[in-house]
Amino acid sequence: MNEPFTFEKEQDGPAATSHQNGGSQECFGAGGASNEDCFENEPIRGLSDLYFPQEDDGAPVKDIADVLVDMGKLTAGDRASLRQEQSAKPGSDVATLLLKSGRVSKADISQARARLYGMEFRDIQPDEVEKQAFRMLDIDFIKNTSVCPIAIQSDTLVVATSEPANLFAIEEVKRKTQMNVQVVACTSEAIEAVCNSFDEAGIEYNLDDIISDMMDVEVIQDQAGERAEDLEKMAGESPVIKFVNYLVSNAIHEGASDIHIEPKQEFTRVRYRIDGTLFVTMKAPLKMHSAVVSRVKIMSNLDISERRLPQDGKISVIVGGRAIDLRISTLPTNRGEKVVIRILDSKAMMLDLEQLGMDPTEMVSFKQQITLPHGILLVTGPTGAGKSTTLYSALCQMDGGKLNISTVEDPVEYELDFCNQVQVNDKIGLNFATALRSLLRQDPDIMMIGEIRDNETARIAVQAALTGHLVLSTLHTNDAASSVTRLVDIGIDAYLIAASLNAVLAQRLVRKICQKCKQIYQVPDNIRKYIKKAGVDPGQLFHGAGCESCRNSGYLGRTGIYELLIVDEAFRDMINKDASVDNMRRAFRESGQPSLFDDGIKKVKAGLTTIEEVLRVTEVYGHNEEEAFVENIG
Repeated sequence: MNEPFTFEKEQDGPAATSHQNGGSQECFGAGGASNEDCFENEPIRGLSDLYFPQEDDGAPVKDIADVLVDMGKLTAGDRASLRQEQSAKPGSDVATLLLKSGRVSKADISQARARLYGMEFRDIQPDEVEKQAFRMLDIDFIKNTSVCPIAIQSDTLVVATSEPANLFAIEEVKRKTQMNVQVVACTSEAIEAVCNSFDEAGIEYNLDDIISDMMDVEVIQDQAGERAEDLEKMAGESPVIKFVNYLVSNAIHEGASDIHIEPKQEFTRVRYRIDGTLFVTMKAPLKMHSAVVSRVKIMSNLDISERRLPQDGKISVIVGGRAIDLRISTLPTNRGEKVVIRILDSKAMMLDLEQLGMDPTEMVSFKQQITLPHGILLVTGPTGAGKSTTLYSALCQMDGGKLNISTVEDPVEYELDFCNQVQVNDKIGLNFATALRSLLRQDPDIMMIGEIRDNETARIAVQAALTGHLVLSTLHTNDAASSVTRLVDIGIDAYLIAASLNAVLAQRLVRKICQKCKQIYQVPDNIRKYIKKAGVDPGQLFHGAGCESCRNSGYLGRTGIYELLIVDEAFRDMINKDASVDNMRRAFRESGQPSLFDDGIKKVKAGLTTIEEVLRVTEVYGHNEEEAFVENIG
């Protein structure tokens, strides 16, 4: 591995200064020697040693292409072709030509550049960067120079750069920090990710100070409780504003999907939902609960004087330089109003099908379904199963420039530039059915319906599918097969379902094992006898022991498990004959298509999740666990 460059800070006085890896020595008349004598006796090693590898015997200086050949990323033939292209385009940049040709990646270029300048290359991750080090330089300076502090080691500042040749930026870092500087190389994407991570952290809050200040805010009460005008005044007090801002920014930084603010007998409990599970984050003073709720209401334009009825609203805020949508729901309880804030972060949302965790075989089949010219594709599962994410990801695979893509949603969770999105508003009579009728007069190619809830919406969706439109929608069912029965229960004739339905994707989200505390563990006896039937070796199962990174839960992040029901001719005949739940599930099993449980077992064998997590989300671990388990494994 190449040694990292170390640049020492300048010393006071005329003493000689030496630099590791190609430093320089200066003589100022020591012993009567002149500069010329110095040059003759000890050749100066100047900037060229820092910038260019030295070649013996007059060999030509290497460039990135030569290094990539040494790394095995390019062939000699590729290099020869590149030289010809350079000759035809005088002044062209080698790295630009290589990237344009598609022969190498940006990461390859970065690693080659590091070798070229004798630097260590590191894959920098945001969570590895020391906060104290990063704060040594202004974030704008980091973005402009591509030099990012990552650690402090004694009196040396370790910085990563994607531009190893920019020695002047390193010198500026020395000047600004007055520290020795050790330099390693990285990709520009890594520096951007680090800057975004620290941007997202936003304003630093001292929670203890905020709560202490909140205790000093005067609460005015009368026999009827807090007056609306008093609450509005309290909600405008700085500690209350800071507290609500902290709740939101911290939840986004923690990756939470929801914030629960709940009044209890002696305190206000705040919980974050992270990876589908609620965690208690803090307990705030109960006396401030009404002011906090009022602050949230003011932000979302709700009526702060109405505390007896539920209310819904929304807020758009800027956190870390990007827009975040917040959906607000208030609910009167016996101890006061409970508030739930749903966080809709479009940046955090995965819009690449490849990242959803779908089996490669199912992925190919699913992609084929979203390219069909007409029919209905349903995505099913309970609330919070990731159905909307899957549909949005499917829409992103389509060519919005050539197709008229329209959606009807309640609410519009994420804005997509390439399609037309309609927000349902029942108060003015704009429901799913009304919006769909209008869309059918807008020459649509593809229609996405947020959810099929009633007969009218389902009937229009079927009619659209039968008249040459591709319809994507969600349905609340436990598995793919029962979706057919659900449509029958809504009031759609079986023969219409058989003629219009193309496929049903059922999905769940399972928590992934935390990689930092992952270890083999002893499976509980009540599960051991079952997993053997599923072909899983009990001695090769993993779980998370619990650590600070995963909040001692053993899980960090989520992935999907899926079952895809393709409605072929045999299945259409079955729907026409008998669309009962039992018959549909039997037909699905006989088709040989993997179930949710089967896909979950694959991810257990791969060490991505635990058997308990799969059993939990597939609803086979519980009251009648043995019968359900045996049925799932056939």
